[in-house]
Amino acid sequence: MEESGPTPEFDPLVPLDRTFDALIGLEYEVAGPELARGTVEVADHHKQPYGIVHGGVLAAIAESLASAATAAAVIPEGMIAVGLSNQTSFLRPVTGGTIHAEARRRHRGRTTWVWEVDLTDDEGRLCAIVRMTIAVRPLPQA
Repeated sequence: MEESGPTPEFDPLVPLDRTFDALIGLEYEVAGPELARGTVEVADHHKQPYGIVHGGVLAAIAESLASAATAAAVIPEGMIAVGLSNQTSFLRPVTGGTIHAEARRRHRGRTTWVWEVDLTDDEGRLCAIVRMTIAVRPLPQA
């Protein structure tokens, strides 16, 4: 994604290189109205004391992908996209390598979008499944 944000009309209040996505190292490959894809290289700061990636990291990757993809579509309409519900099922631990995430839009409504996100490891094994609901709201006026 461009440094200026998901759309040319978007002027972030926080520089993108200082956001939570940057903190966890989320790299976007694509973020469109039907599909979003991204990766995170696993580092020690992603892990809990037992050496596996903290579940919150996986849930956050899914929320960020779904939010960014929704935002790219609704910001030009004067709307914003924010997480409303995050239901994550953890299936297999991740201990290293790269987390690969793919979000597919399942519903596009006037006030909510619903996404399904698969998170896999380097071997393509499914590690988590997420159903993410994104709220679409009017862009706050400065």
